[in-house]
Amino acid sequence: MPDMAETRIVDSPAGAGAMLKAVLPTVPGINQLPGVKKTSRELPDLVLRREGVEITREAVAPYAAIAGFPTKDVAPLPYVHNLAFPLHMALLTDQSFPFAAMGLVHLENSISQLRPIAFGEKVDVEVKAANLRKSTKGKAFDMLTTVSVGGETVWEETSTYLRVGGGDKENGDAGMALSDVEATGAIWSLPTDLGRRYAAVSGDRNPIHLYPLTAKALGFKGHIAHGMWTMSKAVATLEARLPDAVRVDVAFKTPIFLPGKVRFGAVPVDGGLDFAVTNPRNGAPHVLGRTRAL
Repeated sequence: MPDMAETRIVDSPAGAGAMLKAVLPTVPGINQLPGVKKTSRELPDLVLRREGVEITREAVAPYAAIAGFPTKDVAPLPYVHNLAFPLHMALLTDQSFPFAAMGLVHLENSISQLRPIAFGEKVDVEVKAANLRKSTKGKAFDMLTTVSVGGETVWEETSTYLRVGGGDKENGDAGMALSDVEATGAIWSLPTDLGRRYAAVSGDRNPIHLYPLTAKALGFKGHIAHGMWTMSKAVATLEARLPDAVRVDVAFKTPIFLPGKVRFGAVPVDGGLDFAVTNPRNGAPHVLGRTRAL
């Protein structure tokens, strides 16, 4: 059957208003109002698209600095996620989306870079939701991103999210099988304002990353680092060892509370690297990951 998905062009990505739209469906009383109440049980057949977004050195520089990427003439591999994130938020907060955006857990992320994207190139970005399924802890779904230059696909991403509750421990999706890596490398010290600084360059202003008070209001004991910052820092640490065409997979295991310290480690395997970000006191993984040449 032909693809009958609706495609919407997004000219001006959502700003601070998107976070308000994310919160309202979780507020008792307000979440029953028309236009706020979630009524669908299926993912919308909807594609959101940004066109002609130029990759500039000026936009990339603050992100590269906070993640630790060197100065080059191409965008860091995970940077393009920041161009897709406003579309993620627009889709998650659309009236047709079945779940409230606030409270979703970012479980996994996979990025395939088919070739580097140079400064000055203009990209088209498309995002859609797919693969709603039972997980061991609730319902999981994927946000699929495709980035192209002149019709050529150059970058793809799958961001997997979880709605907690009603999981199937026996038959539900257990997620990616990634190798446990003993992290024996450098210890990273993460400052208390890391979440606010990364929010400023990524656009992800989820309150759980900003201040202890805002995180506690959402059920956390303190504010936590962005998973995508941790992925970015890991990729930056490994970048000199990665080919131009590469896939990077990560699974976010446990939150990193700020301020805090974590330890990084990586081991070579056939076709790439396996890596981990762990608690330096007990070795428990915060993030497990792998890179593989394409």
